[in-house]
Amino acid sequence: MTEKDTLQQDWKKIVTELSTIFAEGDHLTIDSILYLIGVQELGKGFQEFSKDDKVNLMHIAVCRLLQTYGYYKFDYFDSDDWPHYKRIKELPNLKTEAQSDLMKKAIIQYFK
Repeated sequence: MTEKDTLQQDWKKIVTELSTIFAEGDHLTIDSILYLIGVQELGKGFQEFSKDDKVNLMHIAVCRLLQTYGYYKFDYFDSDDWPHYKRIKELPNLKTEAQSDLMKKAIIQYFK
């Protein structure tokens, strides 16, 4: 089995499990999963969020996931207890598929 096959198999498993729990079996997208990770990392439980908050939650998720690869480092919690990260090295210039694969790998690692 190739690395790409393993990635796809692991990704499908994560999507299936999360979709069953959070979407009544509807297929969650990578953006939906990033949102869920952001909510988890915020640590305040599910609540109604504004559109801007949802974007910020996804940003929190991306920073948290890419922290594993050394791109971001947790910096501080603001006065509203939202986490902030500092970029510590430049992200590679990747094509769309490679970006997606990197995020999928990071998400899989997060849930392991």
